Amino acid sequence: GINAEYMGLCPQRAPRDPVMGGGNAQKSERSRADAAKRKAAEAGGGGGAAGAAKRAAPTYACSICRQAFPTTQPKMMQMHVDSRHSKSDFATCFPDAPPPNP
Repeated sequence: GINAEYMGLCPQRAPRDPVMGGGNAQKSERSRADAAKRKAAEAGGGGGAAGAAKRAAPTYACSICRQAFPTTQPKMMQMHVDSRHSKSDFATCFPDAPPPNP
């Protein structure tokens, strides 16, 4: 016969939901959204002529550790000097870059 406890008809236990599944919908949706965000961030930087400008963006490299920074990010270069090379100054790390605005 049919097990009464399985069907949620047993009086000593709380009835169960007979529908199975669920529980990961939000996780799956978040994963899809993150993947779409990553794909959008990489767009235009691929191979061929479409991403040539993005790949060849001018950069300044730290003369101590060779980490590269876009020319449009002087504040990030200053933060790099302050956090990574606190004993050096901006001109030592980035001799070709103009000094950042205070």
